[in-house]
Amino acid sequence: MTALGLLTPGHSAEDDYPRIEQLLGSDIRVDTAHTGIGEDTSRADTPGGTDSAERLAEGVAALRLAGVEAVVWASTSGSFGHGWEGAQEQVRTLARLAGMPASSTSFAFVHAAGEMGVRRVAVGATYPPDVAELFARFLRAGGLEVTGVRSSGAGTAAEAATWEEEDLLTLARAADTADAEAVLLPDTALRTAAHLPLLEKALSKPVLTASQVTVWEGLRLADRRVNAPSLGTLFTREPRVQA
Repeated sequence: MTALGLLTPGHSAEDDYPRIEQLLGSDIRVDTAHTGIGEDTSRADTPGGTDSAERLAEGVAALRLAGVEAVVWASTSGSFGHGWEGAQEQVRTLARLAGMPASSTSFAFVHAAGEMGVRRVAVGATYPPDVAELFARFLRAGGLEVTGVRSSGAGTAAEAATWEEEDLLTLARAADTADAEAVLLPDTALRTAAHLPLLEKALSKPVLTASQVTVWEGLRLADRRVNAPSLGTLFTREPRVQA
């Protein structure tokens, strides 16, 4: 059994994670613990937001007690707003608090793109335009070329959590560019796990979403790969043979 720990801000769309656990169809357990959400906005630079060391510490003890092997800060906007170096420091703090390998959803997008050999990406964000551009800047710092950024301007995580399949399709299609090798939907408040096959079929290219890459990143930290095509192209790699 491989146990992954996800530290989530609040409860928006957290039901995506047990759905992913089920779709993995393997000996994988995905545990979640929560921090306070502070002010419920989509702004990455909100003072006293979800990403302070004090808030990150709130759920770490529960994850340690659950026996997880790695922890991922499951908040995209709560990490990329610090810039590349600031997000690295955030992850180092989380690893120190947890006493185990750690990462965040923002880094997960960069690592997942690298896993698939993707360099050119388009971004479809629920964030306001200035915050969406901060995410694009983070991706560029990670070595990716951003071919376009589309912002829907959703004001809160609660609003994004109400989106349904057609809303996701509309955003993904609007964000896509002809030269993009993949489309990224970065908001962890979006429920996307059930819609990945349809999204990829509609765009004829890989789609990376926040909940999907967050769990994948936990598996990467735990040195596991699982073949689960229902979770998109990212999960069609051959699994590593376990000793």
